[in-house]
Amino acid sequence: ILLILGFLSTLAVIALIAVAVTQNKPLPKNIKYGIVLDAGSSHTNLYVYEWPAEKENDTGVVQQVEVCKVEGPGISGYAHATEKAGPSLAQCLRQAEEVIPSKQHQETPVYLGATAGMRLLSLENTSAAEKVLSSVEKTLRSAPFNFQGARIISGQEEGAYGWITINYLLGNFKQSGWTKLLHSLKSISETSGALDLGGASTQITFVPNENSRESPENLLYFRLYGKDYLVYTHSFLCYGKDQALQQKLAEDLQASTSMLDNSSLLDPCFHQGYQRTIDISDLFKNPCTSAKEKQFPFRQLYIQGEGDYQKCRRNIQKLFNKTHCPHSSCSFNGIYLPPLQGDFGAFSAFYFVMNFLNLTSEQSPVALDKVTSTIESFCARPWHEVKSAYHQIKEKYLSEYCFSGAYILSLLENGYEFTEENWQRIHFLGKIGSSDAGWTLGYMLNLTNMIPAEEPAVPPLSHGSYVGLMVLCSLVLVAVILFAWLLFHKPKCLQKGIV
Repeated sequence: ILLILGFLSTLAVIALIAVAVTQNKPLPKNIKYGIVLDAGSSHTNLYVYEWPAEKENDTGVVQQVEVCKVEGPGISGYAHATEKAGPSLAQCLRQAEEVIPSKQHQETPVYLGATAGMRLLSLENTSAAEKVLSSVEKTLRSAPFNFQGARIISGQEEGAYGWITINYLLGNFKQSGWTKLLHSLKSISETSGALDLGGASTQITFVPNENSRESPENLLYFRLYGKDYLVYTHSFLCYGKDQALQQKLAEDLQASTSMLDNSSLLDPCFHQGYQRTIDISDLFKNPCTSAKEKQFPFRQLYIQGEGDYQKCRRNIQKLFNKTHCPHSSCSFNGIYLPPLQGDFGAFSAFYFVMNFLNLTSEQSPVALDKVTSTIESFCARPWHEVKSAYHQIKEKYLSEYCFSGAYILSLLENGYEFTEENWQRIHFLGKIGSSDAGWTLGYMLNLTNMIPAEEPAVPPLSHGSYVGLMVLCSLVLVAVILFAWLLFHKPKCLQKGIV
């Protein structure tokens, strides 16, 4: 009987283990895809995302698998040749076709979101903006994907989607088990703030510590995975790095009119020895600078670099009006800003500029004084030396890194009032995992309802854990039965041995 029981128990254990192994075999991947085009002021990027179809509502499963930079300017740059805006996207759409299996093309959604460049164009020339979007839509409809819309997103949306992206990728929205317990013990904010800098606008978004209703137009409410988030966000149109430079040049031109000699201007934000010629009409053609326009006795302005960081910072500071604040606290231009809270992820041009200056490579955030001294030293280098050291970078971009670095420090320190103490809480992010930090992933997650308002009901144990626990319980049960049988019904062989 003992042998029979042992044999049957062994068979039962083998059967349970076989069930556990076969049930936990990875199933063939059922992957879904989505495409988002970020139509920025200076260029357009196409992103391809993928996720397991059976885990659409689990956080952290969506990942970026492809990015394609569209050749040429942003779509707003086609204002005078609107019919070329759409065809400019064709090459990147073909690249997406190669990445996504052809049998899934028709079910793959494609979205285009245009940001501050198109927001400015729509203010300047509504008809041109509509024609650009029409051209873009025509091209996207002709692609083999499931076209879901091309539109200009608001600055508030841009900020909010960027905040959703980085917190989704960092796993801040949904936790389980020990992660959830440890997360609840954190004294700092459970989400990270988002700092976004583009060519024409900049956004700051975070969850404030206090539920102030002081400026309701800057507050957004989200319910994600069963939690409520009251998020502060503001977008500053005309304060992206490209438009800020245009604003600064317009201010400098006005301030220096009496000292102009042969229509030349010394600019401390360009390297010594650098020269640039710009058309006066181009400088004042958009809404960011048009209010400063006046008649000048020349059509072109000749800019000569001076390479003086401190003077550059003083000139940039004039862009931020800190004299008037109708609220308890403000950033600049009278815009409400609650006290800064928690860590911040700074991405897009914040990251690109700081990465060029080697200020993002260290494990821990670089101290503010080191950041300042690095940018100051870079600005002081003569143009011929900079050009020789970075010959692989386009001259336009290379020539503006001094200004961009000084502008970023001015924006963060003077605009948002980051200090030496909380500067360490800014993390310059290019990618989180395999995905770029930016608003596009948050945009797709929102439009495809990938983040539910309520936390999905899930069983307390995964299937693998359940089967494993059943095997363990079965083994214990068999052992107990055998022990009990041996204890109360001693076999004759054992009884004889005792006698």
